[in-house]
Parts: sequence; C-alpha cells; structure tokens
Amino acid sequence: MLLKGYDLGPLVPGESLLVRAGFWSNYLLAVCSDGGCPERPVPEWFGEDGADVDALSEVLFDPERWPLFRVSAVGGPGVVVVYRNLGGDYGTDYLLTHPGRSCAEQIAGWDGGFSGTGLTWHELIRIADSPSPADEGVQDAATRFLLLLPLLTDPDVPEAAPARLVAALTAVGAPQDTALIAAEHLLAHLTRRSRHDPTWASPLSGS
Repeated sequence: MLLKGYDLGPLVPGESLLVRAGFWSNYLLAVCSDGGCPERPVPEWFGEDGADVDALSEVLFDPERWPLFRVSAVGGPGVVVVYRNLGGDYGTDYLLTHPGRSCAEQIAGWDGGFSGTGLTWHELIRIADSPSPADEGVQDAATRFLLLLPLLTDPDVPEAAPARLVAALTAVGAPQDTALIAAEHLLAHLTRRSRHDPTWASPLSGS
C-alpha cells in the first residue's frame, strides 16, 4: 500500500488488529500516561491485561510492517493513522485526507508526547459519525471515534462527552465500571493539554 511521504515504509492495512486483545491499551494508555494522572493507567481499564498488550505490541511496532488505520468520511476530510515503525524513530502519525486530493497532509504525531494540530470535539464527532461505505477502512462509529480521540485538542467539550466516550469504550470491550475511569482520565488529559497551547488552531478551520 502506497501513501505519499511513506514510500520507504512497508505500510499494511491494520483494521484487522482493532478487534485483537491489547489494541486499545497500546493505543490509548499513553494518552493518559503523559503526566497528570493521579493513578497509574492499566490495561484492565480496557478489559485487557499486560500479556495482551505485550503480544500486540510486537505486531503494532514491527519494523517490517507499519499498520495504518483509515477513517474516511463522506463529504469531507478523513484521517489516516500510521504506526511509523522506523528504527530509531518510532511514532504514530496522523494524516488528514481530503476528497479529490491524491495526497494526505500530516497534522499531528505522537513521539512520547503529542505534537501538531488537532480537532475540535465537533470536528472529531463529524468525522467519526460520517463513515464512507465506498472507501476501505473503519466503518464502526465507536471504533472511529476512539481512533480519532488522541487528536482532540479542545478545552470546551460538551457535557455529553464522557457518556459518548464511555459508550465507545464499552462497545470495544471495556468493562462498564473501568470504562468510566478511563474516560475521565482521557478527557481530563486531552482537555488540559489543549490549554497549554493558546495558539492552537484546527486544521479544518481554514487557519
């Protein structure tokens, strides 16, 4: 699979990994481990355990295969998440795709911390809830929402945000009681992070 700017990377579709035990811990634990959590995040928050996480880490971070996750949207931009498994330069890249354009634009990355621009809550929801059946990639709204969640850079999420996040987490297998804990920690970190960068502007805002 080819993606402009990743010509040397062995990109492979990663959607089949989304239902594997250990995926969500690998993907989301770092978000609420990046300082500020009063308790240590654990895989059990997502209904997983350390063995699940370790086993899937070997797949997700394989230098020979770089998983990508496609979140296409009807009538507007979509997102591609890429595990950049380059020796000495591991990270997760977030690329914005545009209808009618052949190339994708990197808007953010995770290399031990978040960098780049993100999405407002309403932009995130719009993409998550607008799957494009004509395109390959993730169609399930809960899964799409969780894949986009690290891009949230908005201090003003609605009161319904925790319930939306809990519903998504339980939909992918998190126990109800720990899903609430995970949701609170994730949203607390993401909304606090946005306040640290007063110059932030959404890549969809036209700025």
